[in-house]
Amino acid sequence: MPTLTEMLQKARRAVLRQGISEQDADELVQDAFLKVEKYQRTNAARSEEALLITAAVNLSIDRQRRAARLRFTEIDDLQHIADATPGPAQIVEQQARLREVARQMERLPERTRRILLKRRLEEMSYAEIAKSEGMSVAAVEKQVARATLQLMQWVSHW
Repeated sequence: MPTLTEMLQKARRAVLRQGISEQDADELVQDAFLKVEKYQRTNAARSEEALLITAAVNLSIDRQRRAARLRFTEIDDLQHIADATPGPAQIVEQQARLREVARQMERLPERTRRILLKRRLEEMSYAEIAKSEGMSVAAVEKQVARATLQLMQWVSHW
């Protein structure tokens, strides 16, 4: 039968394998030992060592779950969290860019514009576009590439 020291060391090693720090492992093993002692006052355990190790590992799992949930609430100063939403200036600039792209889209030939919109906005495959336009897939791919390149050139100065 293992000694108390040996059982505590085994429980500590099991907790460390769970990714718990050494400092926290000692605390968890102590808590597990107290729980096992309390349990054994009213219940019989077949293996005190197995019960201690299981209790320590379960406590470590509980602590990791609690820490994962609390990570979001441990921020000291919520004012310093970056806001990912664009500011008013960015919104105005993006709207102006969209208007410019729309103006340049009007410069494209009707069929090319239609093909590009089917590909980019309607997310149709090249094969679907080719079938609907009565073209080969290669011709559709070329139209999309040329239209994209042309638009990029037109708005690059912007």
